[in-house]
Parts: sequence; C-alpha cells; structure tokens
Amino acid sequence: MNALQTGQFYGQTNQKLQLGHLTLTDTEYTHPWVDWHYHENAYFTFILQRNVVEGNRKQTYTCTPGSLLFHHWQEAHYNQKPEGYTRGFHVEINADWFQAYEVQALQGSIDLQHPQAKRLMYNLVREAKRHECYTPLAIDALLVSLFSELTQAFDHPYLRQPSWVKQLRDLLHDAPEEPWTLNQLAGQLALHPVYLCREMPRYFNCHFGEYLRMIRLQKALPLLISQGQSLTQIALACGFADQSHFIRSFRAQYALTPFAYRKLFVG
Repeated sequence: MNALQTGQFYGQTNQKLQLGHLTLTDTEYTHPWVDWHYHENAYFTFILQRNVVEGNRKQTYTCTPGSLLFHHWQEAHYNQKPEGYTRGFHVEINADWFQAYEVQALQGSIDLQHPQAKRLMYNLVREAKRHECYTPLAIDALLVSLFSELTQAFDHPYLRQPSWVKQLRDLLHDAPEEPWTLNQLAGQLALHPVYLCREMPRYFNCHFGEYLRMIRLQKALPLLISQGQSLTQIALACGFADQSHFIRSFRAQYALTPFAYRKLFVG
C-alpha cells in the first residue's frame, strides 16, 4: 500500500503553502482511480469543484462541492473520480501541531456534516488564498476553533440524540432553499412547535434562522466558484428573496462580497 508524504496528493497541485506544522494544498484531481493508500499526517479534504468518491474500510462517501472529510494519519482509503475537472483543498496537520496547541485529533475517517465546521473551513481557505502577513496566525486560530467545534459536536454523538434531530437535519440540508415554517417542520417531525423551537439550540448550537442562513450560504459557495450562474440566479436557487438580501447575508457571514469571493477562488 502506498504511503504519501507531506504535501503529496494524486493530481496537479496548483497552490502549496507551508505554515509551520501545517501544509495547505489546492489540488486538481487527475487520476480516475487511486488505489488504497494512506498519508503520514492527519488532514482535512475540502471539495471545491465537481465530485469524487472516497472509500475506507467502513464506508464509502460520494463527495460533492462543500464536502468536508477528516482523516487521521495512516487511515487507508481509495478514491474514484468521474470525468471532468475536480478540485480539492487539503489541510495537512503534523503531529507537532496537535502537541503545540494541546488539541486532540479526531479518530478514523469522518464525513463532517456540521455547517459551523464548514463555515470555519471556508474561512480558512479564504485566508490561504489571501496569503497576507497575518495568515499563519489566522489559520492556526481557525483550525483550533474548528477542532473545538468538532469536539463539542462529537460530545453529543448522533446515537444519543433523539431520532427527530437527524430527521430535521436531513430535511433542512436536502432543501435549504425551501421557505420552511415552524409548523411545517414540527408537523413533519410529529413534534409540538414550542418543544421543537426550545430544543433546536441544544442539538444544533444555534436557532433556526441562523442555521438556515448558514446552510443556504454554503449551498451558494460552490455555485460561485463554478461561475455557471449569475448572483441573482444563485440567490434565488438558495432561497434568498433577492440578490441584495443574498449579498448582505454573505458579507455578514464571510466578511467579503460574493463577487470578491468568486474572484479569490477563480481569479
């Protein structure tokens, strides 16, 4: 089985940034099939464009733009890429980084569905693209926050959550653009609206409005990178009332305009 060293991925690396114990790479995947292999460092994979299938000894994931995976070091896996341009961003983390910040790495290979974690990763990628004098500080801080967010999330494993939590998450993620109402969601889950409203923050760490805004914006991000639609089309497809509302929400969440974000990623 192949063992990949720091900064090594199958494909064409278009950007590589070494920041202390971190290695960040923006890579175009060029191999239709990559056999079983592992990496010497723990790392995140963040899919920016198109799709890729990844399998390990327990599960197989179909990764689309916005998918976020974590691999502990030496976790064996394989990859399969469909035809067309596919691009991913990687954050490799040397064991010394975990020791320096007293951060506990997650175990195994995990498909991370948490919107708060994805928001932090998008911000991390944005900082890497800007590459300014304070980039190392910003990226270290974002990565510490990301692990803190995930540690908190995994303190409440899905197996210990009521079944309606996963049902609600699936409803919202499958159709974030829908004009959901509290009564609609409560009816779908067979819960009282007051109970649902009260319990939502316990399992999602935020209220309905904030959560929906996050996942609507995350649906928009890969659409901005693909450049196939106008801002108005993206706004409507993601459930925003109009382009102005979309731009205001985007700036509040990511501290830059959708146009600036698109330019940062695609030039």
